[in-house]
Amino acid sequence: MGIRAFLVGSASAAALLSGAAHAQGAPQPAAGDTQQDVVVTGIRASLAAALDTKRKSDAIVDSVSAEDVGKFPNTNVAEALTLVPGVTVDRAFGQGEKISILGTDPALNRTLLNGQTVASADWFILDTPGRTFNYALLAPQLVGSVDVYKTPEPRLDEGSIGGTVIVNTRKPLDLKPLTVAASLGYLWNDRSRKGDIQGSALASWHNDSGTFGVLVAFQRAKDRLRRDGLESYGTMRADQWNGANTDNPVSSIANGTCTGACATTLAANPGAISPNAFGTSYFEQDRERLSYSAAVQWKPVEQLTLEANWLKIKATYDNLNQSMYAFQGNTWNSLGALSGITVANGVVTSSSLTNGLSVLDVQYRQAEMHSDTYQFKAKWQDNSWDLNLEGGLSDADGGTKKQVFLEFLNHANYTVDNTGAPDKPGNLTYTTNVQGNPAAFVTDPGWSGNLVAKPTTDKERYGQVDLGFDFDGAVKRLQFGYKYRHHETGQSYAGVSLNGIAVAAAAFDPSQAPGNYLRGFNGAGDQMRDRFVISGNAMYDYVTGLPNLPSPSAYAAPEFASGNWNIKENIHAVYGQVDVDTGILRGNFGVRYVRTITDGAGLVCTPGASCSSQGDWVMQYSHKTYENVLPSFNLALSVRDDLIVRFAGAEVVARPNYSDMTNYFWLSDQVLNGAGGNPNLKPYRSGNLNASVEWYFQRHAILSAEAFYKSIDDYILYRTAPENYFNQSKGFVTTYQISRPYNAGHASVKGFAVAYQQNLPYGFGILTNYTYSDAKGVGGADLPYNSRHQVSLSPFFESGPVALRGTWTWRSKYFTGIDRGDNMYVRATDNLDVSATYKFTPEVNLTLSGMNLTDSEYYAYANTPALPRGVYRSGRKLMATFNVNF
Repeated sequence: MGIRAFLVGSASAAALLSGAAHAQGAPQPAAGDTQQDVVVTGIRASLAAALDTKRKSDAIVDSVSAEDVGKFPNTNVAEALTLVPGVTVDRAFGQGEKISILGTDPALNRTLLNGQTVASADWFILDTPGRTFNYALLAPQLVGSVDVYKTPEPRLDEGSIGGTVIVNTRKPLDLKPLTVAASLGYLWNDRSRKGDIQGSALASWHNDSGTFGVLVAFQRAKDRLRRDGLESYGTMRADQWNGANTDNPVSSIANGTCTGACATTLAANPGAISPNAFGTSYFEQDRERLSYSAAVQWKPVEQLTLEANWLKIKATYDNLNQSMYAFQGNTWNSLGALSGITVANGVVTSSSLTNGLSVLDVQYRQAEMHSDTYQFKAKWQDNSWDLNLEGGLSDADGGTKKQVFLEFLNHANYTVDNTGAPDKPGNLTYTTNVQGNPAAFVTDPGWSGNLVAKPTTDKERYGQVDLGFDFDGAVKRLQFGYKYRHHETGQSYAGVSLNGIAVAAAAFDPSQAPGNYLRGFNGAGDQMRDRFVISGNAMYDYVTGLPNLPSPSAYAAPEFASGNWNIKENIHAVYGQVDVDTGILRGNFGVRYVRTITDGAGLVCTPGASCSSQGDWVMQYSHKTYENVLPSFNLALSVRDDLIVRFAGAEVVARPNYSDMTNYFWLSDQVLNGAGGNPNLKPYRSGNLNASVEWYFQRHAILSAEAFYKSIDDYILYRTAPENYFNQSKGFVTTYQISRPYNAGHASVKGFAVAYQQNLPYGFGILTNYTYSDAKGVGGADLPYNSRHQVSLSPFFESGPVALRGTWTWRSKYFTGIDRGDNMYVRATDNLDVSATYKFTPEVNLTLSGMNLTDSEYYAYANTPALPRGVYRSGRKLMATFNVNF
């Protein structure tokens, strides 16, 4: 019996069971509950509200309340979600930006604002528009609650395999008649040694009759971060030093630089893998986010509620990256310079080069994101039926508006040693230290760098109608609806090569890296720690002030032209849902039908052309239409007053990332690799089964366990294959190894989660959870962003005016994807946040927070931890916040 037949049959059985169980009566208060109202505030109030949402829901849902989102030491909503069982956070830049739910890729989850899509754009130049939501854009102070649906309902938007996160903003009719709240804080980063003022304000009013209300809010967050790191750009086989590159068959042995033990070791280990390049990264960024929001609610008559919501985000992400590295695998300059090599377990653990190439890459980027979202809702609620109408629009633009890039070169004798990896990721030493000498790095007049612009746009338009009927029997509600969504996203990419420049890094106000540079990086030697950095502003002024500077063009390089694309997606969905409640058994079942129409357009180089001029490129169009029938059911059985057993099943669908559906690709001329898209991708399809047991063993306490299984077809992974393109650096066609997405066949995700929450004596309490997730693709391949093990632990104390709380999270290693032919992973990592609040009065308090107190190391590696790709630390954050709430 197939998944769909099983789901439909189970839904029918649910209807029969509901009728049979109806005579057993309504549920009684849970053990330990009383009819007396108990006023609970602070941490306990937030946890009680979250448990109440979970207990009353028909689906498997976890909730985080406004207290946890806005007052816990979280710089964004993603950090608060770490308390939810099965939710993991990726912190590539030191704070949560993407989340995974129940072992799935962030792209396979959906985040909705008040039930609707919010347009967003990424700031990082290496990112392309996708379906992931960047949580760093969302101010926690705007949030009323966050609900994580781990099982779908027909009424909810499709598109998620892992889960759906619904962020609910504050509403004026839900607050006191007059509410005024404000906060003023100061955030300090101990790595950048810089601090900034934070602030938020909210005012809400509604009339005495509760028929009209207005809310306005503002929030400012600023963070000047610094990320120190050790980096490697791809990997190479050792035989590249022995002439194995057909495009440039240079041999260190033939050149006489690799002799004796070097030649013997190289000849005996042709397949050993080496870092292609290795060195240090110095990344600085000024992040500032301004958030404005407003909500209006009006009830002109008792049955009718009109609502309008507005959210505006203005964020800047200007950044400066300075990577200084030995380029021992450079195709054109270093393959004949090897003079020493050691190999262990198939990995080149050290390599020495005589007059080998070193590079200083400096990119100054102006990056930003703007988003405007308008939501409108009208609901007519009669005694036995209701009609809901919603519509809205969301527009966003962002990306890198301008990048100035200069590449400075040096030739010297050096040794790259990663013998101690992963505990000691690596060290780079020179016979004569050049890492502290800005005069030693000079641009090549042949190609000195580039000037690039890569803006992105994202738009959403939607309209929906929902009609519901309420009944008194076991069948409590019938609900039907239709929704239309139009989504459009695109990217522009243009640049110009900077040629004829011969300037040393010393010309741009150089200085020594700060004294705490590479703090926490074991094995990094003094030469790396004492490296120099230059002024991004000085470099920007120099480049933009060059005479006769050409304007950026999409046709200056193949990756620019192919980076211009647009995707339009029209989605029609209808659904029917039945809610049942017999007292002992409740839930819902139904079906959602979806028709997706996708049109894409992008520039493609004419086969055989050099791809070096506009005439070599043509616009290629793609069209795809597909339909999905998505049945689902959710059952909740009250075995006892304090024990609920849940079972759910669904067929779900997730669409490919927008950029993956295009012809987009990029190339690296120096190491002959790159990546691109695939317009022929099909959507993910999955049959999901979930079950849980929830024991509410005392008031405001729970011990729960849940199991999940996802059988996914047409899973999308990357694979690498040779493709021929014109090499701009060399002026002729060469073979590149290009990674592209493809439908890899069947995959599965299965596992379980356990959670415990309880208020303990003397003001103490605890939340903790553990999740196990086993995710495999064809042939046992790892799936992106799945950690097999995850743990969260959050003890708290709350008594009188004092509240203390800590949260520690740990996740095991996880696969992130394929880059330049390598399987990429991130090592296990942990994170510790703490907060302390003192209430001077019920309305006024001071909170001291510490975030990332472990200064967690983000360790990305290729294939094995012995081959680090990017090892980063972003520093601890300390914040003091003064809050008032009347």
